[in-house]
Amino acid sequence: MSGSEGIDEGFYSRQLYVLGHEAMHRMGSASVLIAGMKGLGVETAKNVILSGVKSVTVQDQGVATWSDLSSQFFLKESHVGQNRALSSLQQLIALNPHVHVSAHTGPLNKDLILQFEVVVLTDSSLDDQKQFGELCHSHGIKLIIADTKGLCGQLFCDFGEKFEVLDQDGEAPASVMIQHISKDNPGVVICTDDRKHGLTDGAKVVFSEVQGMTELNNLKPVEVKVGGPYFFSICDTSAFSEYERGGVATEVKQPVTLNFKPLHEALNDHELLIWTDFGKISRHQTLHLAFQALHEFVKKEQRLPRSWCQSDADSLLAIVRELNAAAQLEQLDEAAVRNLSCTARGDLAPMNAFIGSVAAQEVIKACSGKFTPLQQWLYFDAFECLPEGKDQQTESAFLEKGTRYDGQVAVFGSAFQEKLERQKYFLVGAGAIGCELLKNFALIGLGAGEEGLVTVTDMDFIEKSNLNRQFLFRSQDIKKSKSAVAAKAVQEMNPKMKITAHQNRLDPDSEGVYDYNFFMGLDGVAAALDNVEARVYLDKRCVRHRRPMLEGGTLGSKGHTLAVVPHLTESYGPAKSSAGNDIPLCTLKNFPHRIEHTLQWARDQFEGLFKNAPENVNSYLRDSVFVTRTLEQGDAEALEILGGVWSSLVDVEAGGQRPQSWEDCVSWARCKWETLYNNDIRQLLHCFPPEEVTASGLPFWSGSKRCPHPLTFDPSKVSHVWPNTALLCDDLHIPAISGLIHTFRMLSENKHNKAAISMNYNITEGTTHMDYVVAAANLYGQIYGIEGTKEHASIRKTLEGVRVPAFTPKSSVKIHVTDQEMEEDKKNDSAQLEELKGKLASSSLRGSAPMFPIDFEKDDDTNFHMDYIVAASNLRAENYDIPAADRHQSKRIAGRIIPAIATTTAAVAGLMCLELYKLVQGHREIRSYRSAYINLAVQYFVMSQPSRPQHFEVSSSSLKPRSFLVIRFGSG
Repeated sequence: MSGSEGIDEGFYSRQLYVLGHEAMHRMGSASVLIAGMKGLGVETAKNVILSGVKSVTVQDQGVATWSDLSSQFFLKESHVGQNRALSSLQQLIALNPHVHVSAHTGPLNKDLILQFEVVVLTDSSLDDQKQFGELCHSHGIKLIIADTKGLCGQLFCDFGEKFEVLDQDGEAPASVMIQHISKDNPGVVICTDDRKHGLTDGAKVVFSEVQGMTELNNLKPVEVKVGGPYFFSICDTSAFSEYERGGVATEVKQPVTLNFKPLHEALNDHELLIWTDFGKISRHQTLHLAFQALHEFVKKEQRLPRSWCQSDADSLLAIVRELNAAAQLEQLDEAAVRNLSCTARGDLAPMNAFIGSVAAQEVIKACSGKFTPLQQWLYFDAFECLPEGKDQQTESAFLEKGTRYDGQVAVFGSAFQEKLERQKYFLVGAGAIGCELLKNFALIGLGAGEEGLVTVTDMDFIEKSNLNRQFLFRSQDIKKSKSAVAAKAVQEMNPKMKITAHQNRLDPDSEGVYDYNFFMGLDGVAAALDNVEARVYLDKRCVRHRRPMLEGGTLGSKGHTLAVVPHLTESYGPAKSSAGNDIPLCTLKNFPHRIEHTLQWARDQFEGLFKNAPENVNSYLRDSVFVTRTLEQGDAEALEILGGVWSSLVDVEAGGQRPQSWEDCVSWARCKWETLYNNDIRQLLHCFPPEEVTASGLPFWSGSKRCPHPLTFDPSKVSHVWPNTALLCDDLHIPAISGLIHTFRMLSENKHNKAAISMNYNITEGTTHMDYVVAAANLYGQIYGIEGTKEHASIRKTLEGVRVPAFTPKSSVKIHVTDQEMEEDKKNDSAQLEELKGKLASSSLRGSAPMFPIDFEKDDDTNFHMDYIVAASNLRAENYDIPAADRHQSKRIAGRIIPAIATTTAAVAGLMCLELYKLVQGHREIRSYRSAYINLAVQYFVMSQPSRPQHFEVSSSSLKPRSFLVIRFGSG
């Protein structure tokens, strides 16, 4: 890793929002051994390397075979006969420059294993698993065993007898504002009604900023009992002072210690099975025995069962029955045992993608202490992928033929492979999920025949932040087209791949390209999109042309998949309104109470000052009827827009704000600072003094209304900013962004906590008043083509000559308390508008030079964009005593970044391609399909049968409209 604190935030940007800095620092000291470099091993290694551990060693004594190419994406045909670990090494090294990757071609032994903190065994015998499992358990080494056989997967974890989990789910702890606290036993805390508290029974909270009942501010974490979505009870408050106003309750995450059984004990404990499909409980219990039986079969026969050989299936079933004599399962799923035997020779890319990514997530947990690890067995099968009817192919159709698809033919036969190669598919999106889908498409041979074709479109270009999870891209690809680079990369994986790359956005404007003939020539569509609106549009096109669609999305460790089958399942459906999540304008303008509010305000300031205003000026300069069209928007909007245009075009000496020099830009920024952080606040307090009461006699500044205070500009002033990491105490885990300075002091001083706060995570010195001036002045100069500087000394010297106009609050100003008041109070100021029309009719203004609007770009740390957002937001937060956010957290919120991690992406793509098998075969029974909802942070898996489309009776005709899913994640 690199950077001032050892983390390359540009590379790990999206993953940091999933794991956090602290977990990433712990991972950066972990060494991992991954044994076995077939498809499952390389999938696990890829995701672990991308995650950012210290080092990864891949071990394999074996040589590549043709069947390995079915799922090992870093092996080429030229590697057949060569060592798998060495053949994959250079590609693995290229994934992440911050991780040391090496290969070991010797056998596994004690000396090797003792060098690592985490060991992953893939493609291993049960005897080796037991031997090395005992070694790992006795030496405190975390062990993960992963295996896939055809359409079945197995996972086992042993993290030792005392494994500490610092954050069980990775969710942001609840932080709620308080409306009232009763003096009672127990005391009842009533929260403001702008947001549900989100607490559960037994959770612990700390209090801060409580006025009146100040005793709560000094208490150690208090356990809560939930009474409803907006109130909860705490300890005895009857002896405390009377509650007056204010206060914040912040959840404190408690670390937990988990105990794991060693493998030899866990083999006999069926209570340790985690279900991935609640309709298959008996099957998973049977598979636990069947995998043990498979090891015994291989040990005896020195081979796996032959594909679709009934005598071998009988032999495996007999061993399972023997094992069940001791296990005493109530129901033995003999069909599952036979299917396992018939498909065990298979090596399928989608299955390895899913199990390998889940295994990699367990490695991350083992290294970081973040999220709840698997305890301790997981089984997954996708037998629904097999043909719905009786397969007429003979055993010979499943035999190896020395082709790259041998591992897949062993499960589905040669006829199905030919059908896969004839497919014509349209992939929309070549980002994280798109890269993983293309990898799987290449490995399974989708569209790789003479008649086949995969068309991929993505209008975006590669950025550094993509490299951590979009594994087809490398640093030399930055600024290049995603779709073109991805297409080239998968053609190198499978030279027979037929793929065409487009750079088009899928929307009504591209319907000339993606028209009726295009869609009717497709066999199916895959959506790897990062927003709901685009999914809804693509869904409509697929429904209109009756084409199946695979859809998936992720949000951090969470993911979902959906297969839309014409006339059989529900479609994606219409977008749900997000209006309920919008922040009221009056809150943004006058009454912020969360850092999200100040960041949105800062983003609005940026857009208004540096994008919208220059765009309006340019429209005015080139469009002779701009003023007329603007007047049609209504007086209030027209007055703001036209006033901004005039001000932007007129020099400072003439009463406008058009700068002629860099010094003018600095002067503008300093005066803007004074307006936003002093004058506007003084005006607000003039209208609503701190002691103001409502008509009902209650304090006006209470609940979600924080009473602000004006700031006084000081070029040497430094504000305290919380880092975007967690503060760790002996018994506490509190995310800094949701904490308060008072809370921090309480934690560090309270003897009950025995605070042991890492020096890396103390409060840091952050936003200065100068930061705003520097960023604002440079951005203001950019929109006028004036070159600026970052040099603080010269800017301070310029500030000495700036005259800041005096300000006196006005009693005539009305400040709106609600959005409704704001809407109702829009005035018709025709006199001012007429004056502006006259000024803007001047020919001299029409001849002005155009301006340079700025599009917000969050990932360029040199462009002043995030500098401005962070400074503007944190200064406003200081106005309202809201805990400030550091740059990393500010970027996520203001940049509307969707947290993402490679493991979830790969898992979702694997599940989507399992559904693809069913679509290509033409499955028509809805019970064959699965919609998936997963959360790898807590081992939550729900595989459910999709819903049928609703039926309506209209004039005796049965109609089947679309229905829609409720759960959707944003990232593709």
